[in-house]
Amino acid sequence: MNLAKLGIGALNAAQARLTTTSHNINNYDTAGYTRQETIVSTAGSGSTGSGFFGRGVAVETVRRAYSEFLNGQLVGNESKGAFLAAYGGQVNQLNNVLADRTVGIAPAIQRFFEGLNAVASNPADPAARQELLGRAQTTVTQFNELNSFLEQQRVDINNELENSVTQVNSHLSRISALNQQIVQARAVNPQHSPNDLLDQRDYEIAQLNQIVKVNVVEQDGMVSISVGNGQQLLSQNSVYPLTVGPSSTDPTERVVYANVPAGRNGALVQIELDEERLTSGSMAGLLQYRRESLNVTLREAGQLAASFALAMNEANAQGLDLNGQPGQAFFSIPAPVARGNAFNTGNMQLTAAFESDAASKITASEYEIYFDGVNYTVSRANDKQIMFAGSSLDGVSVDGMQLSMSGTASAGDKWVLSGVSQTTGQISLSIGSADQVAAADLEGGTANGNNALAMAQLQTGKVLGGVKTFNETFSQIVNRVGIQAQQNDVKLAAQNVLTNQSYAAQQAISGVNLNEEYINLEAAQQMFMAASRIIDVSNTLMDTILSLK
Repeated sequence: MNLAKLGIGALNAAQARLTTTSHNINNYDTAGYTRQETIVSTAGSGSTGSGFFGRGVAVETVRRAYSEFLNGQLVGNESKGAFLAAYGGQVNQLNNVLADRTVGIAPAIQRFFEGLNAVASNPADPAARQELLGRAQTTVTQFNELNSFLEQQRVDINNELENSVTQVNSHLSRISALNQQIVQARAVNPQHSPNDLLDQRDYEIAQLNQIVKVNVVEQDGMVSISVGNGQQLLSQNSVYPLTVGPSSTDPTERVVYANVPAGRNGALVQIELDEERLTSGSMAGLLQYRRESLNVTLREAGQLAASFALAMNEANAQGLDLNGQPGQAFFSIPAPVARGNAFNTGNMQLTAAFESDAASKITASEYEIYFDGVNYTVSRANDKQIMFAGSSLDGVSVDGMQLSMSGTASAGDKWVLSGVSQTTGQISLSIGSADQVAAADLEGGTANGNNALAMAQLQTGKVLGGVKTFNETFSQIVNRVGIQAQQNDVKLAAQNVLTNQSYAAQQAISGVNLNEEYINLEAAQQMFMAASRIIDVSNTLMDTILSLK
């Protein structure tokens, strides 16, 4: 056998190992990098009369130390962690706002009723009346400030959705470009894998999953990506970007749309993503918080504000003010809002007004209205109960709201009726003068405080739904949000443990260990030196042969 050839083969194998090890060391802290290994095999042997002598070593390839299972497990856990972190970041803010018992809505309502008791005890005292108005304004302000906080969270979520979608589209574009580079690299050298390009693509997919969980399918070296119900985001080299736009049911709320191909002409059609199908990633966490906590809190606080205002208005109307005039509305609240779906084809306008005895009837739910071409169906969104079915909505009463309609509806038209979603932001003090507090009842003259006493007794009355007091209702809101925050914190802590375990398992296979690489470097160096010695010996032997005469 050719001793020099054996030495050169060993030298090449050592050089390959040195290169791979050096590459690993260089990328020790490179995000998404997977440790690489030089794969060698024996070059076989040749038959001689004295036996089979080896032909040395052959370098087969360089491969990634990669486990698809462990990598997928890590990506999934990171996506769940991002979901919980995004949800928790918002719900903990809300919990901190609601949980302060010294300021806010509950103490303001308490002080308002204390002011009513003071007026009831001394109805002719202008200072007591003025103090009551000040406390009423404070109550209004607390509702308004809660609404401002919730609306700011809504704005922040809308902005974050825009940022998230921009990041998603950037990741998709980079994955598409890497798809092409990987295919081109394999076309040039089909026997080997472009490891660094595969790492970059896997890293982009992992980063994408931290924003929104996606489904990935690999075929012919390229990955296709879908989301939600299977809406394609990346197919071969075609990117179908996400966009953000107004909800079809509420133009003030931003939602995410997929742009899917329709037909062969390349046209794209926008489809609103089903938020409940987005189960992981920071964007899904924000959407779930908005759906299950922010909007619910806004409506529940709105129900409290509306019931409080309507009950006070009704009670104030039962008495006489200091000038002997019938009591007027104490507070002003906005009328219910009916929003037509953006895809309605008819021109029917739906309006609603609170009935005089609505305080105990209104709920925190929205109502879905559908026209099938003949009849209208009104259903309560939170429990899907059918509230009305018939050919006309005029004069229909639904949980303390009376409906009116004008124009013509088309089959398939839909509306969402929201009785209290704007109440916390628009409740205001209607009484302009302390004299207008109707403290007296109709029988005792303007000097008595019987009506103010009756109004004060509403503090302990089961006003909301006939089953809850004002304080119980607000406590229920606080407790619900507190439980959501606490449960999310527990889940996030547990998820972080799982993520750390997944990371450790993945790094044990794919991560670069500098101590291990140092050992590999030393071994490759010794192999290189030994291979050089083989070549040196071969040269010496050849020189000896050539020197013979």
